[in-house]
Amino acid sequence: MLTGELRSQIDAIWNSFWTGGISNPLEVMEQITYLLFLRRLDDLHTLEENKSVRLGKPMERRNFPEGADAKGRSYNDLRWSRFKNFAPAEMYTVVGEHVFPFLRSMGGDGSTYAHHMKDARFTIPTPALLAKVVDLLDHVPMEDRDTKGDLYEYMLGKIASAGQNGQFRTPRHIIRLMVEMTAPTAKDVICDPASGTCGFLVAAGEYLRAKHPEILRDAASREHFHHGMFHGYDFDNTMLRIGSMNMALHGVDNPDIRYQDSLAQDHAGDEEKYSLILANPPFAGSLDYEGTAKDLLAIIKTKKTELLFLALFLRLLKPGGRAAVIVPDGVLFGSSKAHKELRRKLVEEQKLDAVISLPSGVFKPYAGVSTAILLFTKTNSGGTDNVWFYDMKADGMSLDDKRQPLLSDDKLGLQPFHNGRSQLSEAEHAKNNLPDVLQRWAERDGTELDRDRTDQSFCVPKGDIVGNDYDLSINRYKEVVYEVSEHLPPREILARLAELEAEIQAGMIELEGMLG
Repeated sequence: MLTGELRSQIDAIWNSFWTGGISNPLEVMEQITYLLFLRRLDDLHTLEENKSVRLGKPMERRNFPEGADAKGRSYNDLRWSRFKNFAPAEMYTVVGEHVFPFLRSMGGDGSTYAHHMKDARFTIPTPALLAKVVDLLDHVPMEDRDTKGDLYEYMLGKIASAGQNGQFRTPRHIIRLMVEMTAPTAKDVICDPASGTCGFLVAAGEYLRAKHPEILRDAASREHFHHGMFHGYDFDNTMLRIGSMNMALHGVDNPDIRYQDSLAQDHAGDEEKYSLILANPPFAGSLDYEGTAKDLLAIIKTKKTELLFLALFLRLLKPGGRAAVIVPDGVLFGSSKAHKELRRKLVEEQKLDAVISLPSGVFKPYAGVSTAILLFTKTNSGGTDNVWFYDMKADGMSLDDKRQPLLSDDKLGLQPFHNGRSQLSEAEHAKNNLPDVLQRWAERDGTELDRDRTDQSFCVPKGDIVGNDYDLSINRYKEVVYEVSEHLPPREILARLAELEAEIQAGMIELEGMLG
């Protein structure tokens, strides 16, 4: 858990960067990420040293070589545990002129993160600011996975609150809902083809630690968890670094987080490789046919990125694999040939499980776009019988630009979900639908089949969807109950108005007589 003291220290560091001249929150995050990586490198090196002493054998792997670098500085001085004690001016020289060139050339600890270090730049403007940041990070208990993970998440939240970079961040409670609904297992191979800060992969890892603790006790499962389970693509090197570090700080040693333009490059080595896809891809308009991967155009001939990403998910999933992805509402009811064809493929050739309509303020303050969560299973042989719809009205936060919590902390997100049931009252449910979504999702093949279309959630048979041109918007199927209002006939209303007018006139005459 993050203490209030740690939060205020981070806020102070953040403000120091701003006053020091770095106003891009992404750059602040990147510089802090480099320093966290240096500390991690040193911690791993110290572990190797202790093991070597204990076993009386030479070190198997040295992160910091023996001897000195090209400028004659001892490699030992490049270690966090050494330079953190230097005077600010000397520390600044060591980090800027020795540590960063070393990082760019060494490839670090062999982890995914290290691969993304080759163009690392040191941009902290003053020795005093560097000393302040190093001192703060030195007090973070790095052996405590929860604290360092929470610390990084808190800083990522500051990127989003800065506004212009909000596209990198899906609200954490929505991510957790999608992870809970897909229920990752110890054997899953999970991919996010637009990984950003790796929020979905981190949440899947945390879910597995909580629900399947045995995964880390068995050697083969542990190897799979650290080296084979998590895959993320992005085409922004800064996000690759931040995402890789987010995974490392949440205790995943070596995930496959790599540079790939998901829509432009062919997917020869990745087709049908993953059993679970979790994603909120960016929807940035249209691409040129020339710049689009040919294997995606073979599935759906379109230039629209939101449709191409769905084609990509179908390409990457292995048969039996499942997906929970966020799409803009236009995907659900768009009338173009490509829109209809893609929806037809989901309903007829795969198994479309659910459509959850999200409140339009979920991505505020940086986007007011209406979105939905699609859940489907790749079968290549159909299987859609009933599609479960849920009309989410509230997610626990205000739906304006401020996004303030509407309930106490213990009633937000999925916390009020225990023993398969939502623990919220009706009034609380009106402010937070998430526990109810999870409860009703589990009952989609049972009691949900009998719910009326006037309810918040209900099932729609495949035949109805086919008859509506594969339209997947909830408003197409939701029935609205209009209350019957009793009205007097117009003749009676006019007669009553005439009576009132006569009474008013008589009152006026009487008042004039009293005043006169």
